[in-house]
This record gives sequence, C-alpha cells and structure tokens, in this order.
Amino acid sequence: MDEDPSRRSLWRRYLDFPLIYKLAIALVAGAAVGLVVGEPAAALQPLGEVFLRLLQMLVMPLVVVTLVAGVSSVDPARLGGIGLKVLVFYLVTSAVAITVGLLAALAVSPGTGLQAPGGAEQSPEEAPPVTETLLGIVPENPFAALAEGNVLAVMFAAIAAGVALAFMRSSADERIAGLGELLRRGVDAGVELVFVIVRGVLQYAPVGVFALIAVVMAETGVEALVPLAKLTGVVYGGVAVQIGVYVGLLVLFRIGLRRFFAAAREPMVTAFATRSSSGTLPVSTRAARRMGVDEGVYGFTLPLGATVNMDGTAIYVGAATVFVANVAGVELTVGQLLMVVLVGVLASIGTAGVPGAGLIMLSLAVTQAGLPFGPVALVAGIDAVLDMVRTMCNVTGDLTGTRIIARTERGMVHEPGEKGHVRGEPEAGGGAAKEHAGAAEPPDAAG
Repeated sequence: MDEDPSRRSLWRRYLDFPLIYKLAIALVAGAAVGLVVGEPAAALQPLGEVFLRLLQMLVMPLVVVTLVAGVSSVDPARLGGIGLKVLVFYLVTSAVAITVGLLAALAVSPGTGLQAPGGAEQSPEEAPPVTETLLGIVPENPFAALAEGNVLAVMFAAIAAGVALAFMRSSADERIAGLGELLRRGVDAGVELVFVIVRGVLQYAPVGVFALIAVVMAETGVEALVPLAKLTGVVYGGVAVQIGVYVGLLVLFRIGLRRFFAAAREPMVTAFATRSSSGTLPVSTRAARRMGVDEGVYGFTLPLGATVNMDGTAIYVGAATVFVANVAGVELTVGQLLMVVLVGVLASIGTAGVPGAGLIMLSLAVTQAGLPFGPVALVAGIDAVLDMVRTMCNVTGDLTGTRIIARTERGMVHEPGEKGHVRGEPEAGGGAAKEHAGAAEPPDAAG
C-alpha cells in the first residue's frame, strides 16, 4: 500500500524536497540572518564547521577509492592519453583565467585612490617551491601522507595502485587476473560505501550552508564591501567571463548545456558556500556520475582538478595583483604582468584546494612582481567574499574539463540508464536521477 502523502513525516518531506532548492534557501536565509543579526550570528560557526569537517572527512577516502577505481577501469594503453589531456586542459584554462583577471582589472583599475592600512607590514605567506612540490608528489610513506592530508602524495600512491590493478586485470595469467578482479570488486564496494556516506552528509548540507553564509556576512557586512567594490566586481565579472569560456568549450564539443548545468549546479552552490574545492569533491564526483561520465575519467580528473586546477583563484590573483599595485601607486610593466601569469599558473599546482589558499598564491605573485605586501591586508579583509565565487569557478572548471575529456575518449560517456550510470535523467537534464542497482539516489538528488 502506498504511503498517504498527507501523513508523510517531516523528515521524509525534507528528504523529498530537491537539494538545490534547500541549498538556495539556506544561502538566502543565511545572508539575511548574518546582515540583520550581525556579530551574534558568529555563534552559528560550529554548525558550519561540522559541515566542513564532514566534507573534509570524505576527501581522502574519496580520492583513494575513486582514483584506484577510475584508473584501474581504463585500459593501461589509454591512461597516458587521458592524463596528458587533463593536464593540458587545466594549465591552458588557468592561463586564460589569470589573463582575464589581469585585463579586467587593468580596464577597471580597482584600488586607485585607496591607502594601504597603516603599519600593515606583513610577511608574505610562504608558497612551496616548485622543486619541493614535485618531490613531495612521491611519498616516502603513503600512509603518513594519508594521515597528514598530503593530497598530491596520496593521489600519486592511488594512481600507482590503480595502474598496477589495471595491469593485474589485463594479465594473461589467470590467477593474477582473478586476483585483480577480486581486488576490483573490493574497490567498487569502497566507492559505493563512500557514496552512501556522501548522500547522508548532503542531507545536512543546507544547515551547514546557512551557518557558513550567516557567519561570513556577519563578519564582512555591506559597509565593508564599499571601499573594495571595484575589486569585488572585477573578480565576479571575471568569473562570469570564464564560465562563458566553459560554455563555449562545451558547445564546441557538442555537449548539452542544460544537462551539464543541471548536474553541475549542486557542486557549484556547495563550492560557493564552503569555499573549498577539495571539500566539494564528493558532490562534484556525484555530479559527474549524473552526467554519465565513466569513473575511468572522473575518478582521475576530479581529484587532480581539486588540487591543480584553480581558474577562479587565478582570476582573483590577476585582479588582486593589479589592485595591490594601484594601492601602492606602482605601474606594472609588461614583464611583470607576464611574470604574474606564469607564477599564477605554476603556483596553482602547489596550493591545496582549501579555503584561503588563494592568499598564498596572491602573496607569491605580489612578491615575485616586486610589489609591497602591505596592501594585501586590504584584500584579505574581503577574501571570504571573493573566495566563494572563485571556488565555484574552480569546481565548474573541473567538471567542464572532466566532461570534455570524457567526450573525446571512446566509451567514456554513458547514456542515461546504461549499466553503471544514472537512470531516469532526461538527456536535457532535470527529472529524477537514481543510481544503478544497489545505490539508489534519494529523491532530492535530481535537483
């Protein structure tokens, strides 16, 4: 007998309400509470911190299982092609993004007329040298890297394990191939286990988003944005241009925009609220599955993108560097601008996808350009507001690259309803989306 809708529990109604609407309501309500209540809204910080911790709790398990599953599901001969494509895509789009940020800032001239905070003599944040970053990719102890949260090192170990498992599964020796398939089933079970936890965490997401936005707005306030309105507008405008670039690329590769953004909107909103590319990884991975992307692609491209692909942050670095120069009364030369582009692209490889990483990249770019560091304190005052939109751009770029690369690899995009991928979602997006057997999505997953 069907359950009478009028007698459904409040919890069941909450579960059935689309997640995207719950997140949107939480965003608006949190901003309103933060602005109206003011400083006392900081008491909500623990609720937001719980959400961030839940997401961070999932990052390492998700990186390990999705990378091992993704890499091991691809024929060893194809791995090199996917890896080269994703690296080229991420580096090129990062270079385009920082150029967009620089050009927009040079046109608007944010910071002109402002004064650096008195006595704001700060030391730049230390960004890891390129050589140290490259050496750190190879862990001396993978378990220590896992415990320390060293994402690049964990990714290296997981990719190595995935490649080894791929060779085991394709081995001519029946015993080795059988063991490989057994291990693969265990990895698949691990992936499903993590996704069950992800779906549970997402039910708490609106509460966390409400608290995070309320605290940010209470601390920043509308008045605090006025002196930096130009910089804020440049960064948000630059992100809009960059997303337009993504749209152009999706159209170029004949990828349906409606279906793409129907799946991408949840990670975009989550990234905007949490300000963490790595923290949004569980939601981004689920979105890639809804797009029909094979785990052989998203299991490799998304964890890598959360670490090295920072298009939104690159826009922020370009715009904020011009802002710092204007505040300091320094006119940047062409050579300095080119150096900012180069440093911004390289630094994105060595900075983690966590809240505040953009300040490290900005500090490095400002120092390399020979600018005084004091004006950075002005940018830091609204960093949280800028961090929201640049993280959203970062995550959108990750998903765009993932979908495009899947489009260029034969058999890596599955139509709705195919085994191992989302059923019930129309080609154009929207509608109910459910996972394959044994991993049904809750009704709100469709958005």
